[in-house]
Amino acid sequence: MRIVHEQERPNNVALGVALIVGALFITSVQDVIFKFFSSALPLGQIFALRALLALPLLYAVSVLQKTDKGLLNDAFRPWVLLRSLCMTLMFLLFYGAIPFVSLSVLGAGTYTAPIFVTVLSAYAIGESVDRRGWCAVVLGFVGVLVLLRPGTDVFSFWALAPVVGAVFYAIGHILTRTKCQTVPIAALAVSLTITMLVAGLSVSAALLLWPPDEATAHAYPNLLGNWVPVGQNEWVVLGVLAVLTVLIGLGIAGAYKIAIPSTVATFEYSYLVFVVVWDSLFFDSVPTMVTLMGMLMIIGSGYMILKRE
Repeated sequence: MRIVHEQERPNNVALGVALIVGALFITSVQDVIFKFFSSALPLGQIFALRALLALPLLYAVSVLQKTDKGLLNDAFRPWVLLRSLCMTLMFLLFYGAIPFVSLSVLGAGTYTAPIFVTVLSAYAIGESVDRRGWCAVVLGFVGVLVLLRPGTDVFSFWALAPVVGAVFYAIGHILTRTKCQTVPIAALAVSLTITMLVAGLSVSAALLLWPPDEATAHAYPNLLGNWVPVGQNEWVVLGVLAVLTVLIGLGIAGAYKIAIPSTVATFEYSYLVFVVVWDSLFFDSVPTMVTLMGMLMIIGSGYMILKRE
C-alpha cells in the first residue's frame, strides 16, 4: 500500500471539524444508551449483535457512494485491519469500564488520545509540533491527572482502562492519516465493524471455553456474563446502536482523512462537554470544582494546539 506523504494529504479544516464534532455528539448519545443498556446484555454479545446489524447498513452506504466494488478487498488490507484492531481494543477497554465510572471520567481518560495524536504526528508522520504544541501536551496531561486524581479515595483503577485505550485510539488515527488515505471511508468502517464482530464472538467463545467462577461472573455480569435471550426492546436498542455506530465510524474516519490529525484532535474535546451534560441529566453526577478545573485545563490544551495550527 502506498504511503501518502504530507504534501499530498488534503486539509479541509472546516469540514473536518464539522465531522468530528458531529461524530462526537453522536458518540456521547451512544455512550448514554450503552451505560443504561450494559446491565441487560454482556459486552461480547452487544458487540457481536450490533456489528451484525451495522454491516448491511454499511454496505448500503457503500452502494450509495459507489464504493462497493472491491469493498471487502479494501477492508481486509493489512494496514486497515491493524487500524481496526487498534480502534476495537479502545472500544473494548472503554465500554468494559462504562458501568463502573462516570462518562466524564471515562471521557477524560479516553481523550488523552488527542495528546498522543499530537505527539505521534510529530514523530511518526512528520507534521511539525512547535513549543506551543508541546506546552499544550503538558497542560493536557496535567488536566487529566487533576480529573482522575490518582492516589486519592476518588480514584478508580477502572479509570485507567480508557487511558490505555487512548493509546490504541491515537495509533488508529495516525494509521488512518498515513496508511489508509486512499482507502474509501466505507471500507474503513466495514473493516472496523467486522473486527468488532470478531472481537465480540471471540470474547464470548473464550468465556464459554474458560468460564470464570460464579462469584466473579456475578460481580461483573457485563464483562463475564453468558449470552442471554434478546427481546423486542433489546433488538430496538441494538438497532439504534448499529445506526449510531455507522454514523460515528464514517464521521471519525472522514475527519481524520481530510484534515491534519492534531487539528481534528483538538475538537475531540467537545465530547467532554457533551458527557458532563449527560452525567448531570441522566446519572445525577454533577462535576466537582476539581473535575471542572481538570476539564478546563484539557480544553485549554486543545485551544493551544488550535492556535498553533
